[in-house]
Amino acid sequence: MDQLNLGNAQWRKSSASGDNGQCVEVATNLPGIVAVRDSKDPQGPALIFTPGEWRAFLQGADRGEFTI
Repeated sequence: MDQLNLGNAQWRKSSASGDNGQCVEVATNLPGIVAVRDSKDPQGPALIFTPGEWRAFLQGADRGEFTI
């Protein structure tokens, strides 16, 4: 698989995360994908999801499916 160019990604994080540096950043401005990365390692790897996969994840989080 070719390397995906995320150079035009507009990364954002939740305003609830504050400035503690322990954040996940999301880019939703790229056609057909949602990219997720660790804010502590912005040059590191990113996870790539389809918009449908990302929506399903967010819906599961809203329903509490991932709580311990």
